[in-house]
Amino acid sequence: MIEPLLESSAPVFQVDGQVKGELARDLRRLEVEETTSGLKSLRATFVGHGPKTGKEEEVQLYLDGSILDFGKKLEVSIGPETDARTIFIGFLSGLEASFHQNKVPEVTAFAEDKLMQFRLTRRSKTYNEMSDADIARAIASEHGLSADADAAGPTYDVVQQWNMSDLAFLRERARLIQAEIWFYDNTLYFKSRGSRVGTELTLVRDNHLINVEVRADLAHQRTLVKVSGYDASARDVIEEEGGPDAIQAEISGGRTGPSILQSAFGDNISYRVREVPLKDAEARAWAKAEMLRRCRSFVTVVGVTRGSPDMIVGSKVTLDGVGKAFDGPGYYVTHVRHTYDMTYGHRTHFEAERPTIQEGA
Repeated sequence: MIEPLLESSAPVFQVDGQVKGELARDLRRLEVEETTSGLKSLRATFVGHGPKTGKEEEVQLYLDGSILDFGKKLEVSIGPETDARTIFIGFLSGLEASFHQNKVPEVTAFAEDKLMQFRLTRRSKTYNEMSDADIARAIASEHGLSADADAAGPTYDVVQQWNMSDLAFLRERARLIQAEIWFYDNTLYFKSRGSRVGTELTLVRDNHLINVEVRADLAHQRTLVKVSGYDASARDVIEEEGGPDAIQAEISGGRTGPSILQSAFGDNISYRVREVPLKDAEARAWAKAEMLRRCRSFVTVVGVTRGSPDMIVGSKVTLDGVGKAFDGPGYYVTHVRHTYDMTYGHRTHFEAERPTIQEGA
């Protein structure tokens, strides 16, 4: 089979299931962004003045509702034709027109995935005898969605949602136990990191990986996390802790932040006081989750590739050519932003983290 010498990676736009070639033709810049907190967003800027199908003269584009209109389903794929990937499915939520002297008018479309419904819904509600995963399933049901909730955590006697949006409330519940939120195929996902399936990529510096900054930083590392509270039913003080062993299941060698901190500066303990647990199980879960959060972010990466349509939040990345301390596998992508413009084409901006540096570094 003869392979093409040049393949286009320009985005393909579908609106309500119909391919709209004029959007690709008039595209000036595209940004699609997602983090571990959920709610994938899109911003796309188009030339706002030019030829329109069926008309000889040039007219103002994309503001008459015929193609772009509020609530329409927008789907974007990118990559070579033989290996394109869908990077966004959502609904149009905003339109902006820009007019500047001596510049062609522009129209910018804003869209979000279905978690936008969760952001727009604000309520006060009480949840009894439920875990955080149970709460996620209940909220998904309120929106007519199924839920895949697989996040370890305690069962609470009472949890109250006080005048918060469903998205903000779910993000708060996820933060307590270090779960992650995302939406795909009409399903709300609320899962621990170990239960999230992601693509695997190897990125080589000065090849596909064109810009990268890697840092190992002890600033937020701790040798121990302590959480305390009071159990009214048992009339007893609650004191639980999370130690360096919390991260052991996620590593296969290397030096962790807590171990290096202990060796270099001795004990350094964090006391979590923002929330007050009412049971031992709550305190244990929160202490472990806080220790995990700190350990996981010991090594952080900010990078740009030549365009990686397969990269998503949750991708597992191997870095090559970034120095002995930082080379190798084990990086977890926490933030992805796909961009496309007429100058650089497709670029993938990402952030990732790893709990270790290599031995001997």
